[in-house]
Amino acid sequence: MTPEEIIKRQGEIEQRKAEIEAELNNPEADLDALTEETRKLVEESSTLASQLESLKQAAADEEETRQKIADGEIGETKEKFEEDKKMDMEVRNTKEYIEAYANYIKTGRPDECRTLLKSENATANGQVPVPDMVESIIKTAWERNEFLNRVKKTYFRGNLRVPFELSATGAWVHAEGTTGLTEEEITIGIVELKAENIKKLLRVTDEAIDMGGEDFLRYIYDEVTYRILAALVKEMIGDITSAGTESSSSAIGIPVVKIAPGVNVIRDATANLTEEATNLCVVLNRLSESAFNAAWASANFAIDPWAGLPRVYTSALPAYSAASENGTYAIVGDLSAVQANYPAGEGVVIKWDDLSEAEDDVVKVVGRQYAGHGVTAPGRLVKLTKPGA
Repeated sequence: MTPEEIIKRQGEIEQRKAEIEAELNNPEADLDALTEETRKLVEESSTLASQLESLKQAAADEEETRQKIADGEIGETKEKFEEDKKMDMEVRNTKEYIEAYANYIKTGRPDECRTLLKSENATANGQVPVPDMVESIIKTAWERNEFLNRVKKTYFRGNLRVPFELSATGAWVHAEGTTGLTEEEITIGIVELKAENIKKLLRVTDEAIDMGGEDFLRYIYDEVTYRILAALVKEMIGDITSAGTESSSSAIGIPVVKIAPGVNVIRDATANLTEEATNLCVVLNRLSESAFNAAWASANFAIDPWAGLPRVYTSALPAYSAASENGTYAIVGDLSAVQANYPAGEGVVIKWDDLSEAEDDVVKVVGRQYAGHGVTAPGRLVKLTKPGA
């Protein structure tokens, strides 16, 4: 596509996204279809933006090269120029470049990275290219978090208002010749997801600074990304545990089963779910698992206490032994009832500050994730709470 075609298509995408946001206020809107369409539009927009940036950069690079050749500053051909750019991409994944990038993070001086890159244009915008291993670390952290993989994700800008059916009358059989049907009465509730920043500040110690290049980068990116995702999961679980048992005009109610772990507890919990709860799981602290397994052993292992459901472990819930009376120790159901809205995309933004505490040889690392979250679908979750002694 040409730059003009890309710009035109981007305008069409923004117009359609605005139409979708308006459609969300319609009680009869198909939220799943609109969410899927939005996700595809976001992906297409991101791809087009990258293509447009690449076209602009390529045009600028070629013009600069032509000018240098015309001025006699360089004698390289365009083919040689493109070859250098390809070599830059390969250099980014070498051990030497990873070490240089780690040194750049520690010192703030990109000279060593620029020296290793072959093409002047690779850093013409002032940004030092990130090694592929760094991008892979962040992507892997998302994929490994089973809780976040199960929640519903959207990418609408700003605050998101999600409608749900609070109450509605049922359908009737209309026999021929009888009185006409009574019109349906439906009440719609609205859950608003307000995006907030989740941040992690990490001060790099002398021991970390002395690490080798790849080890240093893995330590930093693993730690910051993990902590931010863990905090996001904790916030989402808080949305569930703090929910009341009855729905209101602005919040989803979640049923409670007050019972100790046993071989039939999970089955008792799933009985409270609607047919819309499909991808079921059990969310709990690993320490609570032993209580269920003890009941399993007492029943001579005749009945599976998990009812065949997978477990999702989290330290955001207390162990059963440590939970207080009426405290939630497990969640059963379909986590698609929880929705995360990422106005700026799912990526974790990491910034480095090597100046504010330079006198102490300390680098501050700040990671940030911008997200709104909440329970937006009724009938898909149940809380297991601890009974009294």
